[in-house]
Parts: sequence; C-alpha cells; structure tokens
Amino acid sequence: MPIIDFKAAMCKHCYKCVRGCEVKSIMIRDGHAYIMPNRCILCGQCLLICPQSAKKVPSELTRVKKFIESGTPVIASLSSSYIGVLHYKKRGQVKSALKKLGFTTVCDAAEGAALATEEYVKLLEKREMENIITTSCPSIVNLIEIHYPQLIPYLAPVLIPSGIHTRMLRAEFGEEAKVVVIGPCIAEKEKKRIVKPDAVLTFEDLKKWLEEEKIEIEECDEDPFEDRRPGANLRYPVSGGLLTAVEATKKQPDRYRKFYVSGIKDCLDVCEAMMTGEVKGCFIEMNACHGGCINGPATATEVSSFKVKLDLEATLPTEKADLTLLSDAARTVDIHRSFSDRSQKEKVPTEEEIREILKKTGKSRPEQELNCGACGYPTCREKAIAVFQKKAEVDMCIPYLHARAQSLSHLVMDTSPNIIMIIDNDRKIRDCSAAVEKYFGINPEELKGKFLEEFINPEDVEEVFRTHVSVRSRKVLYPERNLATLQNIAYIEDGDFVIATLIDVTKEETQAKQEYEKKKATIDLAQKVIYKQMLVAQEIAGLLGETTAETKTTLTKLCSLIDDESESEVR
Repeated sequence: MPIIDFKAAMCKHCYKCVRGCEVKSIMIRDGHAYIMPNRCILCGQCLLICPQSAKKVPSELTRVKKFIESGTPVIASLSSSYIGVLHYKKRGQVKSALKKLGFTTVCDAAEGAALATEEYVKLLEKREMENIITTSCPSIVNLIEIHYPQLIPYLAPVLIPSGIHTRMLRAEFGEEAKVVVIGPCIAEKEKKRIVKPDAVLTFEDLKKWLEEEKIEIEECDEDPFEDRRPGANLRYPVSGGLLTAVEATKKQPDRYRKFYVSGIKDCLDVCEAMMTGEVKGCFIEMNACHGGCINGPATATEVSSFKVKLDLEATLPTEKADLTLLSDAARTVDIHRSFSDRSQKEKVPTEEEIREILKKTGKSRPEQELNCGACGYPTCREKAIAVFQKKAEVDMCIPYLHARAQSLSHLVMDTSPNIIMIIDNDRKIRDCSAAVEKYFGINPEELKGKFLEEFINPEDVEEVFRTHVSVRSRKVLYPERNLATLQNIAYIEDGDFVIATLIDVTKEETQAKQEYEKKKATIDLAQKVIYKQMLVAQEIAGLLGETTAETKTTLTKLCSLIDDESESEVR
C-alpha cells in the first residue's frame, strides 16, 4: 500500500494538490490525482492542502498494539517535537501516558541527534566538503536523491537522527525489542529507509490511541525521562535548532558560512543556487516543513507553529550534550550512510511538440500563454511538457475551459431559433436567447432583469419551482401574440433556477387547423350527398308505392270483371 493514498471518488478536478506540490509528483488521470512514487519526496503537503480530504496515510497503530499484546518489549523513540505538540504540565507525564498504552519505556530521539551533531562538527573540522547539507528530515534526503542527484556530494554522510536513535535503542535493548518511532513526519514510514524501525506512529495516531483509551496526558503522574542530557539537541525539531546544537558542540572556529532554510520551495531555491555555484562554502540546515518538524504534516496540533517555535526557543537548553550518559552500546553504533541517484530520466518534448499541445488550449501564440498557474503548473509551457510526459491532461487549463464553455453557451443563445430563458426564483429573467426579440419585440439585453409575467404566463414556471418536477412538451397557446408553443421547463437545483425553452409551433398548429377544416368540409359535403340520396330514395319509394297501388286497383277491377263474366255464362 502506498504511504499516501488517494480516494479517487473524493478527488474532483481542483488541482490544488498539484499547485501545492513543489516537486510536481502528482499526476492527473481522468480528472483524479495520483501520486508518482518515483518523484514523491513524502513532504505531506498534499495532505494538508487537500480540501476534500481525499488523501490518507495508512496507520500502523494496529501493528503496534499487536507488538504490545505479544509481550515483546516495545520501545518508543519519541521525536523531540512532542515538546511543542502535546499538551502536558511536566514532560514526564508524556512518558507516563505512553507507558499506560503499553510501551516498555520511552526515549527522546534527541539522543540520536546528539550523535549526529558530533559527526557534523567533525565534518566542519575536516573542511573537505565544498558545501555541507545537514538535515534531520527524510524528505530532504528524498529531494536531493530524486531531484538534485548532482548535489549528493554535498549531503553529510550521516543518518537522520531517528535512524541513529533506532540503531541506538536496538543496541541497548537487544534485537528482540521492537522500536516504534513516534513523530510528526510521514516520510519516516518510507520503506526504502536505510535504517527501518519496526513501526512508525504519527502524533495523529498517538492522539487517536490516547482518546480510545481515555488517557489524558495532563492527568497522568510524572515519570521523568532518564536524564541523558541531550542539551541543545532537543532543538532539532525547530528551524535553526541543528545549527544551535552544532555551535554549542564545536570546539574551534571553522571557515563555513552557516544558515538554515525550511519549506520545500526555499529548499529548492537553495538547491538551484548550489547547482549554479552561487552558494559555496556553506553549512546548510534544511527542513522540508516551514519552521521545522514542529510544523510537520501529522502533528494534529491547532497551535500556531510560530507560537510553538517561540515557546521552545525560550525554554529549551542551549548547551552541549553529555554523551557520557549514553550506554557504551548506544554511543558506538555506526551512524554513517551513503546516498544514491534515484532521479528519473524523462523524455523532453521538442519545441514543435510543445506548440502543438499549447494549440489544443487555444494558445497558438506566446502572448496567449497566461501562465496563471490554475492548472498547478507555473507556466503554460511547463504544463504542456507535463501533458507530453502524461503527467497532466490538456483540459486542466481552467481559463481555456471557461472560455470554451462561455463561447458554446453564447453560440446556443445567439443561434437557437427557440425562445430560451433562464429564470430565477423571483421570476426574473437572468439570461435569454436572441430569438426573444423576434417574438417579444425587445432586445435580449433589455429583457434581462424583467419579470416573466410581462411577456408570458408564469404559471408553468411557478409550478416547476414549487414541485421541482420538469415540464416536457406542454402545448401552450398565446392568442394575443398569435403564438403556439411547446414548452420544456427544467429545474436546476444547483443555483435554484429554471431553464424554459419555448418552441414555436404556430405554423404547425395553423397547418393542423387548416387540415381539420378541410376534413370537416369534406365530412359536411358527404353528409349533404347522403341526405340527397335519402331524399331521392324516398321519392322513388313514394312513386313506386303509388304506381303499385294503382296497378293493384286496376288489376283487382279487371279480376272482378272477369269473375262477373264467368258467372253469367254459367248461368
């Protein structure tokens, strides 16, 4: 599992993490952000600035609890930044609270810093390195190994204090003991570390655990830390603390100019200056977090880092550490390390390829490059290079998307033959298509802001606002305007307005009416023909009836005469 994990469902096209990532180790795919492990230095800034909390760091809390449940000795290596991060009355209460959680004992990581300081002083005395970069921050080591491998010769070949302290605790308590580093840094979790503790907890993890167990540090009895007198090395978590410890420890003057720098952006500037040769003969303390570890990404503190820095500088010691108080096993561990080039060789696009990518967002000329930084990259060219390297997407350009959306909406409004109106909850027309002038006899700009009822019956619109149910293909006639329409009215929840589209069907209605009249006239004509036929039939029937009666009478008379003559002859 990656150290920083993203919840894609919560990541929504804001690019804030890209803007905040100084080393551009975040890529965008389908609008979602993804960490590029081969470029990430684990500074954790993306965790702090993500507005959707879409980025999470997996916790090793369950793992530590299992160590404790197993009965194995579990030693806490506590970052000295707890002094400014945790709330307590006496420092020993912190140790007491951790022992209540099940830790065998608690040791201050300043013990490891004390050995690092001694080694830095030796490097100053040797005067062999052109520049000496010192740090207690694993993110700075990542920064130089991944992004500035040319500066590796300037890195002091010394383990960071947490790594030294891990070795010291294993030497003192035995390899069977479990060492758990507790601090404000997520980079401590990196699996590629030279010296790995058995687990890493952040202060966020620790506070969660204390809350679960209902342990209040300020209510705990004091269990004083073993007095090993780390002296000024307790200042390591504060910017400039390493330099203070070195100055307190060295025995003779040296030729190096000294300064400290904190925050990735400032560290990048110093690295660039060393690359160009502007910075020479310097002893430099670097921290990825502004103000030092007291402002780490996982401190879970609501107190201003400036207040913490001021409070610590006023209370922490400034004298040299007393290494004789450390055990022989702890004092003699190997604290040296080497570094490796972990930089990635990326393909660089040609000028022609860059221009082709820029054209896709409407930047065919250099003066069209806004360099607004909304996409997360400082310049349009850098963003185009990122697109070429498949780290960014073309449509990350916010001004381009806005202009395109605006032009498309205007195209619809300007060319549609239909009446289109955007109406707010007060029944005021906020926008409309150019076609309104044809039907209402008023310029679209003049129509904006007027009430809907001045032009059409607002009942259907009011119905949609009331029910939030869209109206589809409803036939509405406006005899006073000689207008017949089919109306589509849609409610837009995001903004609480409706879009009404009136389609002119007057011509169709007229044609339908004419067709109806023709059919009606045909039916009337057919009725007349039928009526006439009935009359003729009746006349014919009448004539047939009369002639039949006359014939009957005549034939009856004839039969009577014949009968009379027959009777006479017989007589």
